[in-house]
Amino acid sequence: MDLTPIFGPAVTTYVVIPILIIIARIFDVSIGTLRLIFLSKGVKLAPLLGFIESLIWLLAIGQILSNMTNWVNYVAFAAGFALGNYFGLVIENRLAIGKVILRIITTAEGAMLLDALRETKFGVTSMDAEGKFGDVKIIFMVLSRKDLDDVISLVKQHNPKAFYSIEDLRYVHDSMIPGPRSTGRMGNILAFKWLSKRK
Repeated sequence: MDLTPIFGPAVTTYVVIPILIIIARIFDVSIGTLRLIFLSKGVKLAPLLGFIESLIWLLAIGQILSNMTNWVNYVAFAAGFALGNYFGLVIENRLAIGKVILRIITTAEGAMLLDALRETKFGVTSMDAEGKFGDVKIIFMVLSRKDLDDVISLVKQHNPKAFYSIEDLRYVHDSMIPGPRSTGRMGNILAFKWLSKRK
């Protein structure tokens, strides 16, 4: 599509086409970021995103090849790539796809935290252990990423010094994820045993 009659040759070459390249790159890189995340989590939508990503990339690179003497297009291409990475991560964080396992290590006196976690809709598995400075409790929870911030806030509220780590899970059977109607701790006990066998 020739935009020169609408905007004029100079504006089309140095403004319109670079902006279109930036927009195309934002879309294709954002989609590419989501595609890689979906692939790592086994989401079947990944191949369709790959098709759309490659199609948009071809449109953007076609503009570069047809205007190879215009250095502004190269800058636009790189800028769109950077912005696409940023927006892709923002979108992925908003979607909060997948499940995670939350491991919390707290002192043996952290009973208030354990009780507070057990009062939530999520199951909790705990065990006694020994750390460098004495007895500790290790708490395991399997939950959706959408609920992670709420649980972390609860941890910080009841035990700000507690150590915790978060690990993405590619697959967990739905019955292992406790919810409002589940049996409580049993779901996470099964999930913990399943994870232990994989290691």
